[in-house]
Amino acid sequence: MNIGEIAKRAGVSRSTVSYALSGKRSVSEETRRKIQQVIDELGYRPNASARALANGRTSTIGLVFPPAGNHYTGMQLDFIGSVVEAAAVHDYDVLLSPSGVDSDRSFQRLLGERRVDGAILMEIRLEDDRVDHLAELDFPAVAIGRTAHPENGWWVSLDHTALAAACVHHLADLGHRRVAFVNRPEQLLRAGYESAHRGLDGFTKAAAERGLTVRTYCCGDDAASGQACLERILHDDPATTALVTLNEAALGGLYRGLAKAGRHVPRDFSVTGVVASRWAETVTPQLTAADVPAEEMGRRAVDLLVERIEHPTAPGRHHLLTPPISLRASTGPATGTSFPATGTSFPATGTSFPATGTSFPEA
Repeated sequence: MNIGEIAKRAGVSRSTVSYALSGKRSVSEETRRKIQQVIDELGYRPNASARALANGRTSTIGLVFPPAGNHYTGMQLDFIGSVVEAAAVHDYDVLLSPSGVDSDRSFQRLLGERRVDGAILMEIRLEDDRVDHLAELDFPAVAIGRTAHPENGWWVSLDHTALAAACVHHLADLGHRRVAFVNRPEQLLRAGYESAHRGLDGFTKAAAERGLTVRTYCCGDDAASGQACLERILHDDPATTALVTLNEAALGGLYRGLAKAGRHVPRDFSVTGVVASRWAETVTPQLTAADVPAEEMGRRAVDLLVERIEHPTAPGRHHLLTPPISLRASTGPATGTSFPATGTSFPATGTSFPATGTSFPEA
């Protein structure tokens, strides 16, 4: 079935059917209804390739993410799923491209063959060749994260600096004086992953402000690495009473290491960090954390990309998200200290408080 057969049955020209389908020119409502009736009767679906040639659009967006290595983290999978669902709302399909830098062959095919109308880039580095390359081409793209110079770009990002700092202030308010920081793997820190760098920056500055004794660690994205990291923490400083983590994939191992060492959470040791809520709620006791809004980030990224595709000359827009910290059951007063005498009690599980000194800006 093709446009010619639809035109014949509707008693109109092929060009009229084309205009009715593409919306490039106005068609009377009566004619449009007549064409639509024939289309419905025949079950016609426009050929995607032909439609792309006709209007220059593929109705597909690319999701560019780094190769998995051994696996993807839960947060990454949550975000990928949210992008696919949000794109469907805008009638876009999603093409997944496990690409690295601008020399990557898959990434080059995505651009050179115009397989997509725009792209969303995951796992942003402070200096990111992909972002620079797309900007030079003026290709519609939205980043999940911020480069070192994000001022005029299109992006959605968590404020890892503020969130890590908020976790430190929460622990300090509970009387913890010796705190560890568990970051992403060392190779990601060396590669310049912005979340790892900005989270570390927020942790160290807040710890210095509160006069805490701290140690920082890189940790592999798996439970075994988490347990090994926890053992190193207690070996290096047995007096450590709390930790902040950005590594949700290692969370189960961190808990396992504490149990093996005979440390009860939160009576003997408090744990907090920046983690997606569904992962924070899978451990026992449930994790006090700045809940990563993966679904919201995916939706906002798709909305921005569709806006950029439809309005190519629009100035850059972005969303910097600072979600509240959800107080669950993994943090408590440091051993030998009492809860700050503020006249309040420890919040019940499921309540939250805003990150100190942060807001939820929308540029």
